[in-house]
Amino acid sequence: MKRPVLILLLGLAVGATSHLAYFQHREPASTDTLEGQLAWMRTELHLTEAQFTRIREVHQASHPQLRAMSAQVALMRAEFAEFEKARRTTDRVDFLEFARFVETRRDLNERCKDSTRRLVLASAEVMNSEQRERYLRLVASPAAREQSLAN
Repeated sequence: MKRPVLILLLGLAVGATSHLAYFQHREPASTDTLEGQLAWMRTELHLTEAQFTRIREVHQASHPQLRAMSAQVALMRAEFAEFEKARRTTDRVDFLEFARFVETRRDLNERCKDSTRRLVLASAEVMNSEQRERYLRLVASPAAREQSLAN
């Protein structure tokens, strides 16, 4: 009686392990990191090795600037939270300071958009027309798509 139960338990264990290993192996790469995003681009767009290497260089060159802007965005969010907190507690708003904040935020948003647009277009230049069209359809704004297709 022990032997059939042991075989059954062993079979279940092997089956469960195989099942988990298969799905862990087939799990898509995380796109939370630069390497994950580049791996996604490589598979989704069927990039050649040369294209992939060039796109990695472009992304790595822009990464420090994007991280710096991301930190500035985080600071702006914290500053806005402070404005809101002060407004709720004192029921007053320093309109001059808030106007400065809005102008700074607008400038940062424009710089972020420009930087992203340049990165997308630089990546698209490396691709062939079919890859470029698919890439721009997936990530770019309509204005960037039109500009790239016009070139």
